[in-house]
Amino acid sequence: MDHRIHQVPQHALQYQSVPKPRQNVTSTNFKDLLAEQQPLKISKHATQRLTERKIHIDEQQWRKIGEQMQQAKEKGITDSLVVMNNAALLVNAENHTVVTAMGREEATNRIFTNINGTILIND
Repeated sequence: MDHRIHQVPQHALQYQSVPKPRQNVTSTNFKDLLAEQQPLKISKHATQRLTERKIHIDEQQWRKIGEQMQQAKEKGITDSLVVMNNAALLVNAENHTVVTAMGREEATNRIFTNINGTILIND
């Protein structure tokens, strides 16, 4: 019995890679793709505050907030105050997460600290 290892000749065609067809992504820009990949999250605390304070934000408004947060993140903002007609939200742009929420009238006489950006959204 022969215990030597025999090498099999390798064919050049065996290792050629076939180029993959390029996908056309010109229909949407990178910012939109990134925003779709990172949906806006709402913390448990913020969900509780929205319910307690009877604040309703519709799908279109959430989408607008998400778009604005993406722009804020691109500008280096980490924690932002989002002021809307009916609500004020504290949002962490890095995590794309709503931290807390309050009614607009509650936010009138408050001092907000530890934010480095403000977003105004008119409905």
